[in-house]
Amino acid sequence: MRIAVASGKGGTGKTTVAVSLALALAETQSVQLLDCDVEEPNVHLFVHPEITAAHAVDKLLPQVDEAICQRCGDCVRACEFHALALLGQHIVVFPELCHGCGRCTLVCPHGAIDEVAHSLGTVETGTARGLLYGQGALDVGEAMATPIIRELKREIRPESTVVLDAPPGTGCPAIAVLRWVDIALLVTEPTSFGLHDLKAAVGVARTLDVPMAVVLNRAGVGDDQVEAYCAQERIPLLLKIPFDRAIASSYAVGIPLVDALPEWRKAFAELEEELRAVMAE
Repeated sequence: MRIAVASGKGGTGKTTVAVSLALALAETQSVQLLDCDVEEPNVHLFVHPEITAAHAVDKLLPQVDEAICQRCGDCVRACEFHALALLGQHIVVFPELCHGCGRCTLVCPHGAIDEVAHSLGTVETGTARGLLYGQGALDVGEAMATPIIRELKREIRPESTVVLDAPPGTGCPAIAVLRWVDIALLVTEPTSFGLHDLKAAVGVARTLDVPMAVVLNRAGVGDDQVEAYCAQERIPLLLKIPFDRAIASSYAVGIPLVDALPEWRKAFAELEEELRAVMAE
């Protein structure tokens, strides 16, 4: 089973839930934990992995040979991402906009465009506390996280239960994680902001036809709007994590919830069967 731990906003407790779920399940089965928040990976702070392999993730950027280029503009018109522009007698490439699709190279009638590798980031794999572990990291200054997430997902082991800590929000990086998972476990908080962004995450999951369930973090600090919404929309609310200073203190020093408060191991271990029941409905 592939479980994406996601949310509509940052700071809801996705990493707390993803790490605790993976560690609890690893006591009885093979589990793979993937940190897909490649812009700010932080799962390693809690499980301290031993990295055994790493490889770069590149995209191919167009490189125009000015001596061959006839300035016809076919490449500019073909680019859906507006990564090329004809300015005077020069074709200008905007690397941040380029998706590396290669279309400009294909349509150039003069063969004036080659492609060169441009580094986006890295994917690292290893082990951590009985888990198979993987993470992606976007290079500083780069804006395109999705190719790294796609490359990280190639590391998925089909024989394992896979827990994917998704990027926050509902943009392209989060969608890249939610595609082709079995279920989305949406983490939220009992506030108006939490409800607003939960609705956005639910909308994405429904668009992708991904079954979903909810974990309510910091329960007791706000109101019951989230619980009422889940009941109205018939979205299973599987777990409530209270607003507890001990939980926050352990998180601040990199101690997983199930280590700081071992009584929570059973609750997280039972989540797997509850998620399977949601998928079966």
